[in-house]
Amino acid sequence: MNRLTSPLLKTLLVTSLTVFGGLPAAMAASAATAPAVKADPAKGGALYEAGDAARGLPSCLSCHGAAGNSTIAVNPKLSGQFATYTHKQLVDFTTAHRQQPIMTTYAKMLTEQEKKDIAAWLATQAHKPGAAKNKETVELGRKIYRGGIAEKGVAACASCHGATANGIPAQYPRLAGQHQDYTTAQLEAFKTGTRANSPQMTVLSQRMSPEEMRAVADYIAGLR
Repeated sequence: MNRLTSPLLKTLLVTSLTVFGGLPAAMAASAATAPAVKADPAKGGALYEAGDAARGLPSCLSCHGAAGNSTIAVNPKLSGQFATYTHKQLVDFTTAHRQQPIMTTYAKMLTEQEKKDIAAWLATQAHKPGAAKNKETVELGRKIYRGGIAEKGVAACASCHGATANGIPAQYPRLAGQHQDYTTAQLEAFKTGTRANSPQMTVLSQRMSPEEMRAVADYIAGLR
């Protein structure tokens, strides 16, 4: 009798383990593969342009301009920036790694979905080019951007940000056309540690002089 029912018992045991024991694993797998909530650029654009008065959330226009094309030299141009990068910065502003009074307050008021929405909308906006201003240092800026500073161990900016400073999606931001004052300020912030959300930039900036920072920032402003 045991020999006759043994195969049946084995079948029932395997079935039970598959159906009941395997259920939690299947559920976990399903949850792990569930698609993330997609960003909504339209909502992001509306929030960027009008804010949300009911929540005391201001419009981004006054600081970053229409379509993210800031006309204020100390405020960055955001148009055409990779959504992943902009989203990361909004998240970082809520941490100790990147603190700025206005942006930290603003970022903390945004939900995770809103951060993604705004970043997605900005990525679709046409970028207005800038221009280099200092003819006396543009060659130095070009050499640093394209070849680095070998004697100081400063890598070429182009190795990460591309030959024309258009960046690499999900890795390195677009820099082309950015305001000189803003780029210089960020290099200085990395150097002093007041901005600490990129170990690579912290190391590189600490090896650069103020003159070298200004030169490369001016060169970047003229790239397209």
